[in-house]
Amino acid sequence: MGRLNGKVAIITGAAGGMGASHARKFIDEGAKVVLADIMEEQSQDLADELGENAIFMKLDVTNAEDWERVVADTEETFGPISVLVNNAGITLNKSIEDITVDDYHKVFNINQLSVFLGIKTVSPSMKKTDNGSIVNISSMNGLVGGAIGYTDTKFAVRGMTKAAALSLAPDGIRVNSVHPGVIETPMLTQGDTKDAVEEFAKHIPNRRIAKPEEVSNMVLFLASDESSYSTGSEFVIDGGLTAQ
Repeated sequence: MGRLNGKVAIITGAAGGMGASHARKFIDEGAKVVLADIMEEQSQDLADELGENAIFMKLDVTNAEDWERVVADTEETFGPISVLVNNAGITLNKSIEDITVDDYHKVFNINQLSVFLGIKTVSPSMKKTDNGSIVNISSMNGLVGGAIGYTDTKFAVRGMTKAAALSLAPDGIRVNSVHPGVIETPMLTQGDTKDAVEEFAKHIPNRRIAKPEEVSNMVLFLASDESSYSTGSEFVIDGGLTAQ
């Protein structure tokens, strides 16, 4: 029996990277999954690969009307939403002197505003299930310092998770945050970056970077009924980096 049998999930930023990994894991465990992203071709290819229980819906996570459309279409296609994974996010490698106001707004809108919009828009549908789970992908930089803009918004996701958890608990909706460290993605394992990442990995207590599937296993746990008494909490997957 699949750990997510009967559950309907929306995953943002699902076209690639960790989002695609989460989607594959959810499908394997019996969920019906909406792949929500702005990358149409890549998302549709993934939906085709995953089969009839996966569907692509175009979503600009910073747009409230887009969220309302996707929630309505999800309910019409699969039924009330029981799981939301707020996975979409970006970072900018700029100093506080170099980052512009427009840069900052972009990071804020995708990393922070989108999480608020997702929780706000999905929760009325989720209340119909009496057993909802919202998983907000923050970062280890939601616990310790890092790049300006990215760190700020990931700390905010952590706080928003706790506020939403308290607000939605009476409706049977759990809200938790996941805090990945360095994750193995194509961007990190190619060319000059690969050497730098391999050198950095020597300073991680576990002596390696994580695979996307390791994050997906945690997201799966939080989406499933196995985590039924966990809400408002942080789940860290960083190989011990923030323990140092």
